[in-house]
Amino acid sequence: MLDGWFLWFILFWVFVLISLFAIGGYFMFRKFLKALPKEDGRSTLDWEEYYVNKSLHLWTPESKEMLNELVSPVPELFRPVAKQKIAGRIGQLALREKAKRIEFDHIIRGYILATPKRDHKFLKKKLEEMQIDDTPYRNLYQFSRD
Repeated sequence: MLDGWFLWFILFWVFVLISLFAIGGYFMFRKFLKALPKEDGRSTLDWEEYYVNKSLHLWTPESKEMLNELVSPVPELFRPVAKQKIAGRIGQLALREKAKRIEFDHIIRGYILATPKRDHKFLKKKLEEMQIDDTPYRNLYQFSRD
């Protein structure tokens, strides 16, 4: 029979595994929902990729460096996903405005619009560290996605 410390060891690992499966399932389900096609036949992920590919020629080395600097507070594990999502929104803005290249203004606006409100504090802190005034963009904070 199981008793003593071995029983507690087994129960601990059962709890840990169930918790990890639940967390992993949650994130996989979120990714699954983003991959589902919308009314137009394309998924959210398809549109992100479309805008990134369509605006690739508009990115300068400086704008790429700025995007990398702004997403640096994002944990390394999630950084590629965040960059893809933000770059997609930046590309969408630049293409809609028929820009000749992606400017600092596009990057900041795209970042704000692509991220949830809870992440804006990281952007504000990063811009403050870089000594960049975010006053012109404060009205966008209320229109970002949740």
